Amino acid sequence: MQAGAAPRLRGALIGCGFFAVNQMHGWADLPDVEIVALCDRDPARLAQFGEQFGVTARYQDAERMLATERLDFVDIATTPPSHRALVELAARHGVAIICQKPIAPTLEDARAMVQAAEDASVLFMVHENFRWQTPILAVKQAIQAGRIGTPFWGRVSFRSGYDVYAAQPYLATGARFIIEDLGIHSLDVARFLLGDALAITARTRRVNPAITGEDVATMLLDHVGGVTSVVDCSYATPQEHEPFPETFVEIDGENGILRLGRDYRLTISGRDGTVIEDVSPPLLPWASRPWHNIQESVFNIQRHWVEALRAGGEPDTSGRDNLQTFALVQAAYLSAERGRTVRLDTL
Repeated sequence: MQAGAAPRLRGALIGCGFFAVNQMHGWADLPDVEIVALCDRDPARLAQFGEQFGVTARYQDAERMLATERLDFVDIATTPPSHRALVELAARHGVAIICQKPIAPTLEDARAMVQAAEDASVLFMVHENFRWQTPILAVKQAIQAGRIGTPFWGRVSFRSGYDVYAAQPYLATGARFIIEDLGIHSLDVARFLLGDALAITARTRRVNPAITGEDVATMLLDHVGGVTSVVDCSYATPQEHEPFPETFVEIDGENGILRLGRDYRLTISGRDGTVIEDVSPPLLPWASRPWHNIQESVFNIQRHWVEALRAGGEPDTSGRDNLQTFALVQAAYLSAERGRTVRLDTL
């Protein structure tokens, strides 16, 4: 460490599963962060993960790890049913918290987690990474620069026939699937680009007979300020040229239109004509296609977390902010079940 430089942030990872590999690579790319401890209930997986990333402090009990290690933050990469207990545990130890999405199984749990972090005065961020993809950031920048004027309509779309069940077989078994796993990202992107939503109308369908939950969802959002958006997602839509894992965006503004399409091409048509820009994400050294878009967003959100932690400011996807996204997920399921529009202020 150079003289005068801030000491490296000491972090721990809880949960050494499928996606946590990306998080560990992201942390390794940040020069002022060191993951000093790992925790997982599976001893074989814990050992393999520790060897892969050179972490020798390994625990099967999170309470013991938090009591033993000197930590600046903990990265919770477990499944949602465990999130509340782990967040509250970290808060009691005064350790800042990153938690995988979805934040919790219920809104009651999610609100309790946010309150626990606030009561302990520790930063709490949800790992909602899709808004940190380079193409999505480019869309946001174009809107903020006024290149299409004030938006009045939008669409966020993720339609694919990709076999996500091969690497994550548990996705096929849950009563809830595409809104909770994928749609939550798309809903957050819609909020990020067009503002908070007041109400949602949703329709869902299960097309694949081999799974338990829904694999198609179409949602209509009423945003603050009168903007309307459509958020649609499908894992039952095979295509000649598979776009996975690209998110497509369409936004109509008072002075032009914006389209984020296939192969990360951003088309902006306004009063001065049409411009097409390549907003492809970089391929990080540890990343692989086609996942590189998501993998790069993991690095971006973790870099943002470090900046927030250093500055003591609230991260963009804080627990409190993410309550708005998670409320949309809960409202979408309620709308689909009841066949009517659900206002978020009724939840």
